[in-house]
Amino acid sequence: MKQKTWLIHYLQLLAIACIAVFILLIISSTPNSVRALPEYAHRTGESCATCHVNPGGGGPRTLRGALWAARGKLDKVPALPGVLLAPGVRDGAELFGIACSTCHGLKGEGLFGREIANRGLTDNKIRSNILKGRLKSGMPSFDGMFTAEQLNALVDYAVSLAKGKAEIPPLEYPLAPPEFNCTPQSASTTCGGN
Repeated sequence: MKQKTWLIHYLQLLAIACIAVFILLIISSTPNSVRALPEYAHRTGESCATCHVNPGGGGPRTLRGALWAARGKLDKVPALPGVLLAPGVRDGAELFGIACSTCHGLKGEGLFGREIANRGLTDNKIRSNILKGRLKSGMPSFDGMFTAEQLNALVDYAVSLAKGKAEIPPLEYPLAPPEFNCTPQSASTTCGGN
């Protein structure tokens, strides 16, 4: 009886080991399709932040990056004419938080991107950098991604940061935490289930 139990345990461990090896083989043989490669930035003339959510490159792709990859990684990253980055947003601080803070920091302190706060940058310099980008420093072009009103609000806010006069928004999310009233017995149509 002990031999039979030992044999069953041995076969179970062997099966688990085989499954683990199989999973590792699948993972190692699957190409990593979201690697950021410097040659892509060089070939396309765009920074890594054009195609990747992480401005340093790698990881999930932006909408433009996904479209570029779907079209076969051409030498030019496709433009998205008429696609606004933040439709309906008019507040310069909010636009900065959406489009700029990932690289430049919420207070303009500089993270991946250069520091903006208290740097004395001019309206024209900021506007030019937003519209044309700065490939050598990794900043993508945002031309066509804002309405004229949004661009003016964003530039005004960035200039106020550069002059040290910006009112920095609170770091907390302004909404109260959601109340979840769903239970395992709740209908899936009212609680987001499948």
